[in-house]
Order: sequence, then structure tokens, then C-alpha cells
Amino acid sequence: MTQRPLTPSRSLILPRRRLLAGAGALGAAGALGGTSLLSRLARAQDVEKPEEIIVRAWGGVWVESLDTGVSQPFTDATGIAVRHDLTEDNEIRPRIWAAVDQGRVPPIHINWDTTTNATKSALRGVTEDLSDLPNLDGLLPAAQPVGFDGYPIVNTYSYVYVMAYREEVFPEGPPTSWNVMLEDRFRGRVALYDDGIGFHPVAVILGGGSMDDIPDNMEPAWEWLRRLKEQEPLLGEDPDFTTWFQNGEIDVACTIISNARAAKQNGIPVSWTVPEEGAKVDTDGLWIPKGLPENELYWAKEYINYALSAEAMEVWCNSLGLPPTRPGLTPPEDLAGDPAYPSSEADFDRLISVPTPVLVEHEADWFAAFNEIMQG
Repeated sequence: MTQRPLTPSRSLILPRRRLLAGAGALGAAGALGGTSLLSRLARAQDVEKPEEIIVRAWGGVWVESLDTGVSQPFTDATGIAVRHDLTEDNEIRPRIWAAVDQGRVPPIHINWDTTTNATKSALRGVTEDLSDLPNLDGLLPAAQPVGFDGYPIVNTYSYVYVMAYREEVFPEGPPTSWNVMLEDRFRGRVALYDDGIGFHPVAVILGGGSMDDIPDNMEPAWEWLRRLKEQEPLLGEDPDFTTWFQNGEIDVACTIISNARAAKQNGIPVSWTVPEEGAKVDTDGLWIPKGLPENELYWAKEYINYALSAEAMEVWCNSLGLPPTRPGLTPPEDLAGDPAYPSSEADFDRLISVPTPVLVEHEADWFAAFNEIMQG
């Protein structure tokens, strides 16, 4: 695998339009492709099967969707149990790096990771190349990580950090601006991720800056977040948002659409919107750490290959309410035409994308600045 240098781009808005450009060219036949797991199993009878493979995942609706769409069908077809390790991605990364550096078997077989974190591991050289997976065929260009000729990671879907809100608090319709978080009535009833992920570029705009300020001038973001600190926001991880809405603890949150949708599907009167300032869009992916025994590497790749098939992606991604990197799949009925389920150029016009190289270089500093503000 040849690695190209990662050079931060100054054109920060909408580099992901390449995702859309690939869709029409691929055509419907390629879009719904993907080799079946059963057909590949017939050619793998001589490869020793491990008792289990371990897949790191996020909790709540995230692991439930992965289990239903990918893990259970994989186990049914192969007899290999799939264990989901819910260690947070930032916590397991140094353990993987240490294992590879020391020549030990890594603690997991597959990491389901943010593309930003996965890119850090790829740049360190601890990821296996996935270029030989047949189901890469037909995926959108966004499936391949920026800066690499091969596939040290394969991106599986995109997602938007929406404004989720309690419907009864906004009887006249969705709020139009993120600035609603600063209203006195929402003191103690606003929520964000505990490191501010998904909100940093939005905060720059809210603070009077522009995308041209990223990454060299983040002060507008920090100034706005200092004002938000006075609102005593709740800070947490993915499963917390659904719980907070369910318990009536919050009214407004910046969270991934999947968490808001899970709350709504659980009967909680929650909706979401993309405010006038926009909302951040990102991708997640799958990767395999180096150092696995040969047979375990084989079956880890088979797991990812199945995850990229049309049948797996449609169940997995639809359960999460996220647009997959395999085009042509039918979106969930409740998300068709939703601006937070981007499927057209107009949808992306309202979204904010920061190139992965910029995030790799600066996101840890942004997390630190966010934590200093919120803990100060």
C-alpha cells in the first residue's frame, strides 16, 4: 500500500460531493452488487475458523444495528461467534498500537471507528490493507480514505450531527439556529458530546467566524462555547442522548441523527433539524489491526466483506438511519428527503465537512480546548 502525503485543504466546505459524483456513474447494477457470504464460504473450507472474532463497537442502537445487520448473519453462515467489545475508540487505540509495536496479538479483530481516528492508526502503519475485498467493487468514492492508494480503512456510511429537540418545547416547529442553546430556559437542559465532537466548526460560525478560519483561528468557537458553558450543558456519549431524552432531562442536543431517531422510535417525542448555520457531516469505517494469526485475519476480512454487501448494509445502515457508501439502496421511509440523510447535492449544501487530514492534525487540540472550557 502506497501512502500519499496528507495535505490539509483550504476548501473546507463540501469536499464530500465526490460521494455524489460517483453515484450516477456506477449505475444501478453496480450499486446493488456485492458478493454473497455463502458463495465465498464454499471456497474457504480449508481455512481454520476461530471460535470467535471480536469487533469493537459503540453501545446502544449502534451495536444493536451492527449485530442485527452484520454479526448475527455472519455467525449464522460461518458458525463463528462475534463478540462486541464496547471499549471506547479513544481508549482502545493505544492498546492496539502497543500490541502492534510489541509484536503481540491485538486485543480485537476489527475496529469500528471514526474515520479520523482510523486515519491516525493507518498513518502509524498498524492497519491491514483491505484492497483485496471483493465487495469494495461498486462502493462510492467516499468509501476510500483520503490520502491512501489502498484501503487501510473502508468507510461505510456518512452521518450528520443534527440538532435534536423535544417537540413539546417547540410547538411552532423546529428551531432555526443553534443559538437557541443559549436561551435562559434551556439552562441545564442542553447536551453535547463530552469532547465537543461534531460541534467545533459549527461553533466557529456561531462565534462570528467562517470556514476560512478553520483550522488557524478557532477563537470564535471557543468564545461561543464559553457562553454555552454558562448554560451548564450535559456532556456524554452516544447512548446517553437517548437516555436523557427518555428521562426528560434535556430539550436540545447536538448528536448524531441515529441517537435522535432511536429516541423517536422508542416513543419519545423527539425530532431533529439542520439549523441555518449548517451541521457537520462525517464518516465512520472498519479496519483490522496488524498482528492477527493468519486464519483470524482471513475471517476478519470476511466479516468486513460481508458488512459491505448490499444485504448487510441495507439492514445495518437503515437501522442507524445513515446513508451507506454503497449507492442505490432504499432509504428508510422516515428519512427519505430528510436533509440530515444526504442523498443529493442540495442536501450537502446545508452541511459542513472538514477534511480528514485537518481533523487528524487538529482535533485532539480542539478536544483539549473544549474540555478546558467546560471543566474550567
